[in-house]
Amino acid sequence: MKWRGRAQSKNVEDRRKGGGATKVAAGGGIIAVIFFIFQFLSGGGDTTQLIQQAPQIIEMLQGQGVESQIDTTELTQEEKDQLEFVSVVLKDTEVVWEQIFRENGRTYKAPNFVLFSQGVQSACGNAGTLSGPFYCSADEKIYMDLAFFGQLEKQFKTNVGEFAIAYVIAHEVGHHVQHLLGVLTKTRQLQQQVSQKEANEIMVALELQADFYAGLWAKKANDRERFLEEGDIQDALNAAATVGDDNIQKKTQGYVVPESFTHGTSEQRMYWFSRGFKTGDIRQGDTFSELLN
Repeated sequence: MKWRGRAQSKNVEDRRKGGGATKVAAGGGIIAVIFFIFQFLSGGGDTTQLIQQAPQIIEMLQGQGVESQIDTTELTQEEKDQLEFVSVVLKDTEVVWEQIFRENGRTYKAPNFVLFSQGVQSACGNAGTLSGPFYCSADEKIYMDLAFFGQLEKQFKTNVGEFAIAYVIAHEVGHHVQHLLGVLTKTRQLQQQVSQKEANEIMVALELQADFYAGLWAKKANDRERFLEEGDIQDALNAAATVGDDNIQKKTQGYVVPESFTHGTSEQRMYWFSRGFKTGDIRQGDTFSELLN
């Protein structure tokens, strides 16, 4: 992925330097909570409940011999490069969605992106590295600790390339788009009126639409900037497959419970990202009509 030297967003908050937050160095206990972690990897319309569980999860890990540390170090060159990378990706999303909204007679308000290390306070509650990337509609911010992707590689033995991370960022921006369009509010209201199984199905449609939006972004941004390189799209598809509910459940518990899916299967996640990338047409992303009827 070609990103160096390109335009950067000004909507990035870097909270890593001397954050003084609790660092959870995951040990053997991480497998026990990996499913919790991946609920965040692709974000979600309402992260408040899950984020509020984070202190209990961290406490459990600490009880299993996991150390807490305070990090007050300066940013390394690698961390500076990471800041530039996410700023470039976020800028690409801003350009794409500003154009799409403008074409549809609307005004796009970009989200803020919070890059943190170890722990962070959001309007949806406290979160740490193990929480994974998430979008909080209460403050319209995306939160991400890039160290999480190292855990992903370690626990699932998969390579997370730069474009795979860009896909996750674009997915979280997709949730922000849903927020601006009122989709998050509507889905929350609808979920309160149906059974748990039906509520999960609504959540799957919500997440898959964010995957579609990520693919849509990749198509339009690449048409404009020509930043994609060989293997980038496959990296994104591999990431989508890795965080499919069926794959996560197989890896963590050895069997699959479709009724409990909240993000979609590996096949569904790859399909909807690919559909967004191939069509570049926002009208093709109505996952609710196609999945819930």
